[in-house]
Amino acid sequence: MRRVIVLAALALTACGAASPAEEGDAAIAGKARAIDGDTVSLDFRLSGADAFERKQLCQGPDGCYPCGKLAQDAAARLLRSAKATIRLTGAASYGRPVAIVTVDGVDLGERMIAQGWAVPVTRYLRHDPARATRYVAAYTEAQANRRGAHDGSWIDPGKWRRGERLACERR
Repeated sequence: MRRVIVLAALALTACGAASPAEEGDAAIAGKARAIDGDTVSLDFRLSGADAFERKQLCQGPDGCYPCGKLAQDAAARLLRSAKATIRLTGAASYGRPVAIVTVDGVDLGERMIAQGWAVPVTRYLRHDPARATRYVAAYTEAQANRRGAHDGSWIDPGKWRRGERLACERR
């Protein structure tokens, strides 16, 4: 019966039927793996964090490098052999449910931003101003310490998905 309730909650959320008042009501806990830097198996997008896409390149001091693959690897390391909890937000992005993912109690989106492999997208966190503040603080610290992609230049992941590229990617 519990399985049916969880599956029904997932189906409603995937169809956009969940309302903001229902946030936190449905949680899924278990093993997870990274598909790319901001997508976790079971095909959920991270809420408020946008990581570099798997095929995306960034420019560093020594030339272009696969920052998207590094973002995916970072998410995989964080998810490896730890318990992930996925809290659905009731939203959808790119046809996938959006969720807050924590790994052993640590916010995966915030960690990806702090490592310099994702950027905050606070417009999706209007319902959660405390999380938005933490994401911006993590981003500011990653920038100041030149972590991850902040050690060079890069295209915002959303703009990259729309076709913008660095000069070294246009070959």
